[in-house]
Amino acid sequence: MKAYYVLFCLLMMFNSCKTDTSTPTDTSSKNDSIALFNRAKIIHDRVITLDTHCDINVKNFTDSINYTQNLDTQITLPKMKEGGLDVAWFIVYTGQDTLTAEGYKKAYDNAISKFDAIHKLVEDIAPEHIELALNSDDVRRISKAGKKVAMIGIENGYPIGTDITNVEKFYNLGARYMSLSHNGHSQLCDSNTGEADDIWLHNGLSDLGKDVIKEMNRLGMMIDVSHPSKESMQQMIALSKAPIIASHSSARALCDHSRNLDDEQLQWLKSNRGIVQTVAFQTYINTEKNNLRNEAIKSLRQRIADSLGTNWYNRSEVRKLPDDEKEAYYDMRKKIIKIADEQAIKMAAFPPKVNVSDFVDHIDYLVEKIGLEHVGISSDFDGGGGVDGWSDASETFNVTLELVRRGYTEDQISKLWSENLLRVLDEVEAIAKSI
Repeated sequence: MKAYYVLFCLLMMFNSCKTDTSTPTDTSSKNDSIALFNRAKIIHDRVITLDTHCDINVKNFTDSINYTQNLDTQITLPKMKEGGLDVAWFIVYTGQDTLTAEGYKKAYDNAISKFDAIHKLVEDIAPEHIELALNSDDVRRISKAGKKVAMIGIENGYPIGTDITNVEKFYNLGARYMSLSHNGHSQLCDSNTGEADDIWLHNGLSDLGKDVIKEMNRLGMMIDVSHPSKESMQQMIALSKAPIIASHSSARALCDHSRNLDDEQLQWLKSNRGIVQTVAFQTYINTEKNNLRNEAIKSLRQRIADSLGTNWYNRSEVRKLPDDEKEAYYDMRKKIIKIADEQAIKMAAFPPKVNVSDFVDHIDYLVEKIGLEHVGISSDFDGGGGVDGWSDASETFNVTLELVRRGYTEDQISKLWSENLLRVLDEVEAIAKSI
C-alpha cells in the first residue's frame, strides 16, 4: 500500500475522532472525500503517468551515488515508485555560452556526459528497475512489465555546434525531443530571454537552425519550443512538417512570463496538432504569489541564519564561495531552510506557497482554450520546478487527485498524463518515415 494512502487513512481516522467529540455533523462530504480519493487512486494506478522534463546531475549517476537511492533530489526511483510516476524524460541540458568552437566543444562534451549517465542508469545501475524507451510502444511495453521508463530530451541545441550531423548522433543516443535554445540566443535561434532587452540575434531561426528543423523532421525528433522566442516558434511551425511540443511551459494569460505561451501561440500550437506540457514551476504558475512567499521566507531565513551565527546566501552567492566553504555551507543552508519551513507553517497569515491547485488552474485554462488533446503535464524537477503538493516525484498522485476533484474522467486524465504526448511522438515518427 502506498505511503500517501496510509497517511490519508490516518488523517481521516483522526478527523473522525475529533468529530465524535463534538456536535453531530453530516458525514456525506467526508464519505465523498474518501470515495473521491479511492477513485483517484484507482485512476492513478491505471494510467501511464509521464513527466516530460526532469533535469539531471551526472554526479548522481555513479556506482556509489545513484537514483536507486533516496537522494536529496526531486527525482529518484524510490520517489517515482512512491508517487506512481511511470515515465521520466531525463534532460540533456547545457547552458548557453559563447558561439565559438571552444564553446561548442565544451557543450558537446557536457551533453555526451549526460547521455552516458542516463545510459549507465538503465544499462548498468538499475536495468531491472528502469528501461530506456525510444517510442510509444516501448513506453507501454516497459510500463506493463512493471518497470519505470526513461526517455531523453535535449534542452538547448547549442551542443550541436555547427555540425548538423550531431543531430543524428543525439537521436541515435536516444534523444526524442530538442529545443534549439535556452536562456540566451544560440547559433540556431533566438531565445525568449530577448524580450527583456528587445535584442535579437537572428530575428527567429538562423539558416543553420532552419536546417536543423528539417533534420529533426527527417529523423523523427520532436521540436520543443519552450525556450525559443515567439518569432522562432512561429518560424518553426511554418517550416516543420510535424507537430511541435512545448515540453515545459504554461499559460501566459494566467502568468505573464516570457517562458509561457500567450493565446496566439497556443492557437498556432493547436493548428499544428502539437501539445503544451503544463509546467509546475512556481514562477511560471503565479509570479506574484511566489514573489510574496519568497520575500517572506528569505527574511525568515536571514533571521534564522543570524541566530545560528552564520550568513544567508542565495544560490548565486554560494557558487562564488571557495569549494571547501561551499560544501560546508550547503549543509548549513539545508538546516536553515528546514527550520524556516517549520516556523512558517506555524505563523498565521504567512504567504502561502504556489500549490497543485494553482498548477491545475493552468491545465484548466489550456484545456478550455485549445482543447484537452493539446495539453500535457511536466514538472521541471531538479531544474527549479515543483509546487506545494507536487514538490517531488513521490507526490505525483496529488496531481491526479486534483484533476479528479475537478471532474476530469479517467480517459481525460490518461490523455493529459501521457496519451497526448505519445500521440504527437507517433505522428512525428510517421512523418519521418514518409520523408
